[in-house]
This record gives sequence, C-alpha cells and structure tokens, in this order.
Amino acid sequence: MRELTYLEAVREAMSQEMRDNEDVFVLGEDIGVYGGAFGVTRGMIEEFGPERIRNTPISEAAISGTAVGAALTGMRPILELQFSDFMTIAMDNMVNQAAKIRYMYGGKGKVPMVLRTPAGSGTGAAAQHSQSLEAWMAHIPGLKVVQPSTAYDAKGLLKAAIDDDNPVIFYEHKLCYRTKSDVPEELYSIPLGKADIKKQGTDVTIVATAIMVHRALEAAEELEKEGIHAEVIDPRTLVPLDIDTIVQSVQKTGRLVVVHEAVKRGGFGGEIASLIAESEAFDYLDAPIKRLGGKAVPIPYNPELEKAAVPGVADIVTAVKETLNRL
Repeated sequence: MRELTYLEAVREAMSQEMRDNEDVFVLGEDIGVYGGAFGVTRGMIEEFGPERIRNTPISEAAISGTAVGAALTGMRPILELQFSDFMTIAMDNMVNQAAKIRYMYGGKGKVPMVLRTPAGSGTGAAAQHSQSLEAWMAHIPGLKVVQPSTAYDAKGLLKAAIDDDNPVIFYEHKLCYRTKSDVPEELYSIPLGKADIKKQGTDVTIVATAIMVHRALEAAEELEKEGIHAEVIDPRTLVPLDIDTIVQSVQKTGRLVVVHEAVKRGGFGGEIASLIAESEAFDYLDAPIKRLGGKAVPIPYNPELEKAAVPGVADIVTAVKETLNRL
C-alpha cells in the first residue's frame, strides 16, 4: 500500500468525493490558485474549476452562511476556515443555524456540510492562530466533531463526514499535515463514533486526541523500555464518542490517563473522565484518573514557551508513572 501525508489524504478524499458527487463543492479563502493556507486544496481548481473550488471574501460569517444555505438546498458543501480560531466569527451560523435547523423543522430540512479547519499549536502562529477549541464545539447539540490523527483516518473520516446529513466540524491538526501512513487508493469510509486502539497494552489506558496521539505513542515506547505496557486509544470523533471502547480498556488496565492539547480547564478530557467515573469501569480503577491538557494561557509566540504550554512526551510519561506509583 502507498504512503500519503495527512494533507494529501484530505485532498484525495475531497477530490474523489467531488468526482463521484456533483453536489459536493469546496469554498473558502484562497483555496483556488493559492491552494489554501496550508496547501490542502492545491491543484484542485485545475481539475474542478472555480465553480466548485470557490474563493470567498475574507469573512468567516459569509463563508459559513453560504455553506448553510447551500446545504439546505441540497448541496454538500465543504468549507475551509484558514485557522480554527476563526470559528468564533462563524459561531452564529454554526451554533444557532446549522446545528439546530434539522431539529427545529422536524427533519424536513437538513444541513449536510463539513467545516474543515486547521487547529492546534506548534507552528509559531501565536495566540490568535493556535487554539484548540474542540470542546466548545462538542458542547453544541446538533454538531458532530471529528479529530483525525493519521492520514488513513483523515481520508476515511472525511468521506463519512461528507456523506453525513448533519453538520460536521472536521479538525485537522497542523502538525499532523506532514505525517504519513498507509492509505488505500480507493475511497473508503470510517464510521463516525468508532474509536481506534492505536497500541495494545495492559498496565494503563492513554486516551489521546490529534497530535497527542503521536506523542502518546512515543511515550508508550519510552514506557515499554521500563516494562510498562500502555494501551493508546484515539477516539477519532468526539461527537459521537465511542465510550464503550474506552470503558473496556479501563476495565482491562485499571488506570486512565487522558491527554489533549486544549486547555485542561473545561477540556474534553474532563468529559471522558466523568463518563468513566459514571460507568462500570469505575470499580476497576486502581488509581485516580489523570488528565493532561494545555496550560490556561494564550499560546505564546516564543517557540520554547509554546512547547511548554501544551503536554509533551515527557509529561505523558510522568503522568503514567504517577498513576502507577513508579516515580
């Protein structure tokens, strides 16, 4: 099987869907000749033309409003926001319109749209271009929230998101764009709401999202040298959430560490911890649940401070050892 970067996998999923379905189109700032802020749509305007790769004004409110309207009339728009931070400008259309229309009209209207957006820190983009706001979106009934960590997952989950009749927020971590994995040439779908066990283990469960999946796997390799076998689970989608896979893992390992880049306070890790505390897995816990998240500061521009603001591999190793009383 050939390897693709995460970026290439996202582009291929969109292109294959657009060849199969004329209702699918892409809109956003500089997505045409320029190819988007991170180059994801590069080359697509040459194949599909400006009618289906539509450059927009610099207005996230206009982009999201156009997408909601197009979806209501039967199209399947994919809108790209250059940075996930700019979701704040699109909030009314996403939270008060897209998320609620199908419910308010008893299913007679639907909003099949995907909002793709790069998220997270690590590129020196500073406080207004580096946030992780997925917990905010997961709080809104009617929105589905997807966070792929690998190229394989990105292609399959994007196919499922485009096919879904509900609005989907599709977060693409900037540091994942250049990572590679095996990706089939054919178009395939990964169901929303199905977690993936990235590494089997018996001593502790690590639930991680986006770039933290990669750091958790690095931490697991380090821990393996000391005889600690960590199981690493990637939820892949926050809404819907596959809590059953996490429950079963915690019942096996007896310990849970949850790690995400978003600020720890109010982060989605708290939701996972609460669900485990309310589940049958609670009686299997041999140590308190450990949460790792970003510090409660705007993401700094300084590269060393930027690294210090979010969990790293060493932080995950330390958290696991604390749950095992190995420090």
